[in-house]
Amino acid sequence: MSPATTARTPGRHAVRPAVQAGAPSLSGRSAPEVAPETAEAASFGEWKALVSKSFVPLEAVPVRAGAGNFSGRLTGRRLRELAIIQVDAMAHRVERTPGLIGLDPDCEGFYKLSLQLSGRGVLIQGGREALMEPGDLAIYDTEQPYTLSFDDDFTNLVLMFPKQLLGLSAEDMAEMTAVRLGAGHRLGRAVVPFLTQLAAMLPELDGPIGHRLALNTVDLLSTLLADEAYSRPGGEQDGHERMLRRVQHFIDGQLANPDLSPGYIAAAHFMSTRTLHKLFEDSGTTVAAWIRGRRLEGARRDLLDPLRAEVPVGSIGTRWGLPDPAHFSRVFRSAYGQSPSAYRQRHLLPVRG
Repeated sequence: MSPATTARTPGRHAVRPAVQAGAPSLSGRSAPEVAPETAEAASFGEWKALVSKSFVPLEAVPVRAGAGNFSGRLTGRRLRELAIIQVDAMAHRVERTPGLIGLDPDCEGFYKLSLQLSGRGVLIQGGREALMEPGDLAIYDTEQPYTLSFDDDFTNLVLMFPKQLLGLSAEDMAEMTAVRLGAGHRLGRAVVPFLTQLAAMLPELDGPIGHRLALNTVDLLSTLLADEAYSRPGGEQDGHERMLRRVQHFIDGQLANPDLSPGYIAAAHFMSTRTLHKLFEDSGTTVAAWIRGRRLEGARRDLLDPLRAEVPVGSIGTRWGLPDPAHFSRVFRSAYGQSPSAYRQRHLLPVRG
């Protein structure tokens, strides 16, 4: 039985109101202190406060009369830098406005993936509008204004994660927010059932395995979005950008290769090294900077992985093509402000179940 079938219909059953504040929310923010994996609201005022504290600051607006009888529930897991949350609620609209974005300009940017499990919704961002029906998914950017509107009771699954985990350029993502990707998409046919089952697993999704599964979900999403980027038609400039993306994804698959170099990459794509350097320079970076950034991000993820807590720091560097411990420590500190060992010690804390 699917989560959409088993989930409570918010408008038909009483739920416990949110109580005192203070406990970490599903997103790591302060939120009402209820059961560790569940937060509920029995009025629209409570819901408005709850969604802002559990995700990012949002404006919630009722879309029909009778908001005083509103009820909603969030069920999910905070898995280090990621959050997986199932939302069951009555009809309403949420808005991420420029003013709310500006409240915390130094806040780390997130992407949010929404999978519609029941009911219908409309996502608006970047001049695009996506009608979300059961089985549809779409991604949106918390650093840009957006609106999500639901005209009736609904259930959806939200995966929120830092932007750098996706490994796609900001330019690519700017074209793919609020784009419906679901069962009709060639990769969506595989991804949507996986995410639906993930919603069913929320009660058991905790600890190191839960964190690893959440990261694997982001990797799967990255594959879907890269496929979407590659398949878009376009002219000469788009062909240039598609080649850049193709090269970048080739690099991602070769990060552990000690022979990875501009010459190696250029030969694999039947181009000169000069053309390769120009390709990256036109996008505002360099080949070396891209390789280094992707290697460091992979190493950072491994340092945060509880299942690799006993792996020596030097071995993690080697795994990501940075075999010289002194060099690895130096470039990691430059990127993240701490040595790899200090970063691991500070961030690798027990995952709450």
